[in-house]
Amino acid sequence: MLNKTWRIVLNALPIALMIGLIPLVADDYTLALIYILVAVVTFTLRREAYDYLAYALGLVVITLSEYFFVQTGVETFVRHSLWGVMPVWLPFLWAYAFAVIKRSLRILDR
Repeated sequence: MLNKTWRIVLNALPIALMIGLIPLVADDYTLALIYILVAVVTFTLRREAYDYLAYALGLVVITLSEYFFVQTGVETFVRHSLWGVMPVWLPFLWAYAFAVIKRSLRILDR
């Protein structure tokens, strides 16, 4: 079980890096580009089945969900670079998280 935990933690480390960059990178578009590059690099280094599908699903589902949450007042953001309601990098962070969750479930299932 420790091996599985370690593998899940390693898969999640880029998310910690991505979150840590939020206060350091002021430009939302630059941060979005960095997030895309993190996904491309990690998926290139170790590609698993359906990584891109999970990423795309996360990108669409979370973008729509976050938009709905902001429009209904459930969430608010200080950065409004995407449609004037949320930071443009947020869907890319969530999309990557979807892929990491998929990978984590696959690790636990083995």
